[in-house]
Amino acid sequence: MISDLDPDTTDQDDLHGGRSPWFAKLPRPARHPLTENTSCDALIVGCGITGALMAERLTRQGLDVVLLDRELPGYGSTAASTAMLLWEIDRSLSELTELYGFERAARAYRASFNAVGGLQSLMRDLDLPCDMRTKSSLYLAAGEDASSLITEQMLRARAGLPGTFLDHRALFGAYEITRAGAIVSPNSADCDPMQMAIGLLNIAHSRGGRFYEAEALRYESAPHSVGVTTSDGRVIEARHVILATGYVMPDIVATKVQSPSSSWAIATSPQPDRLWRDGVLIWEDSKDYLYARTTRSGRIIIGGEDSDEIIAPDARDALIADKADKLRQRLAALWPRAELNVTHRWAGTFDTTRDGLPLIGPVPKHQNLYAAYGYGGNGITFSYMAAQLLGDLITGEHSQLLDDFALDRDVPA
Repeated sequence: MISDLDPDTTDQDDLHGGRSPWFAKLPRPARHPLTENTSCDALIVGCGITGALMAERLTRQGLDVVLLDRELPGYGSTAASTAMLLWEIDRSLSELTELYGFERAARAYRASFNAVGGLQSLMRDLDLPCDMRTKSSLYLAAGEDASSLITEQMLRARAGLPGTFLDHRALFGAYEITRAGAIVSPNSADCDPMQMAIGLLNIAHSRGGRFYEAEALRYESAPHSVGVTTSDGRVIEARHVILATGYVMPDIVATKVQSPSSSWAIATSPQPDRLWRDGVLIWEDSKDYLYARTTRSGRIIIGGEDSDEIIAPDARDALIADKADKLRQRLAALWPRAELNVTHRWAGTFDTTRDGLPLIGPVPKHQNLYAAYGYGGNGITFSYMAAQLLGDLITGEHSQLLDDFALDRDVPA
């Protein structure tokens, strides 16, 4: 557990500070107090982007779905997301190959690639307005040597993944960015995460999903159901329970691979005539990488300066002004053409895993209880993947990816 983010004391405001550009007022499904015991096919605990994607999937399968959250839907960690829907994972394919071998590493990368494509198709099929845009990604060398990117692109090609290595000259010629090299890859995306989350919740509600304002306190698993007791003593009996509680996990979830971190971000005023080519999603070949994107209105969003030591909300938020200034400087170095008028600055707490992969699947020793945690820079991508994998698992289909993403997996040193 994360002591600074104890689930008994953590509020939405603890998960992020400052203000992101995503706080447009949107109509949300009506929530009601849970005044009596109830039952359902599937209970989803958490109404952020992960819970929203799970709710859409399970109501589409025809299940009777209940969603539970003690806070406003979507206004926790989802509101702090920069919503860069990358299929490239925080750990490079080269690093994952060193950890697990090429076949398992390539399987995770291909699944992530397919998830971004699937998420875009879902938004089109639902006709959901969330500023979804297909984008290429630009994976920049962080130092003076780009040889690791050449090796990385060779492995990606072997895995059947698209992309092209650009040396210094080709990178500057194509994007006017001065780095030693980069990999440009198609078929990533960006969006407005709040519009997506609230839109999905509204769709689930229209299909009969029930929303309650309550806090899950205890989970009691049985062979055919799970009894969930709320803080006010009500009980929900569900055939399946999915934990989508973001970065604050209940005590019953034990994992050795997860750890907390903080990140900071800024957004500029709209400047559509000063953006880099095609608004590609930019990130770096570095553990604590800089990341940048644009918005449909022409803003530049840039984030980074991550820390795994400063996670307490007050300490994290106290650094927003200083981190924002550093990010302005890094934006000026990355893209000198940018106007540096910052209109939004914010911070968020998120979790990472040692291997960069999500935690998705059954909770060990708890029948019919599942976890859906998509961590790191691929949070929304992994959330979509969780909805597909767990939706299939509930119908009896087991993917090998559930073994790869198991909560109790070991990560080699």
